[in-house]
Amino acid sequence: MASLDDLKKRITSVKSTQKITKAMKMVAAAKLKRAQESAEKGRPYSEKMNNVILNLSNGISDKETAPKLLSGTGKDKIHLCVVMTSDRGLCGGFNSNIIKKAKNYFGEILKEGKVLKIITVGSKGNDQLKRQYGNKIIENISFKNSKNANYFDAEKVGRIIIEKFEKEEFDICTIFYNQFKNVITQIPQAQKIIPLNTESADENELEDSYEFEPDEDEILNNLLPKNISTQIFKAMLENSASEQGARMSAMDNATRNAGEMVDKLTIQYNRSRQAAITKELIEIISGAESL
Repeated sequence: MASLDDLKKRITSVKSTQKITKAMKMVAAAKLKRAQESAEKGRPYSEKMNNVILNLSNGISDKETAPKLLSGTGKDKIHLCVVMTSDRGLCGGFNSNIIKKAKNYFGEILKEGKVLKIITVGSKGNDQLKRQYGNKIIENISFKNSKNANYFDAEKVGRIIIEKFEKEEFDICTIFYNQFKNVITQIPQAQKIIPLNTESADENELEDSYEFEPDEDEILNNLLPKNISTQIFKAMLENSASEQGARMSAMDNATRNAGEMVDKLTIQYNRSRQAAITKELIEIISGAESL
């Protein structure tokens, strides 16, 4: 049984931890509001850009001359998966949910006998995947020094993907991230960005007729690389909001658990203290009676 001194030290330690988790919850709550606003503002822009590109692609008469970023290589052999996680932990199941989604996809790809290549964006994803898929990871990108998700970081990732595609190092590129729904719920997503996924298009948007100048091919050659960076930026914004929401929820649970532990330890401490006092009284009374 733990001594009174040990129990007292443990109560003090748990209380200190509780203060830290409570402070982290408050910080996450403050960051969440900004991150959520950014994610919600980014969704319409990325969706509209996708629809504009699909409208442009419908105007191309000769599909064989369409840009490779739009139509792909025509093959389905080499898959590049960009797994986007955080650089920090203590955010519940945020990172593990993305990794689980990605691993399920990896399993299907390898089962079909296709080649798998992985780029990890965020150190936590790299730490979890390198144990099982270390030989598949071709690059690890980390933005530990960046306080918030920004377009320049997304453009950096986009350039790396486009360079590898131009060198014919892969046929299909898919990004994995968490879509923010609310503080409790974040939904893991797998989005194909090369070639462009036409299944996600808004039919109402595609029904509209537009006239473009210059030619569709020329516009697409300029717009497609920007679209890839935009989709990656959207994923970063969604991840940022999801991370803060998951951290806020995790720290709230940790704070409540610490409070419950303090209560239990305090009861144990009081009982032990009462038992020690009772024992001393019995010894005093027994000694007095013996005299």
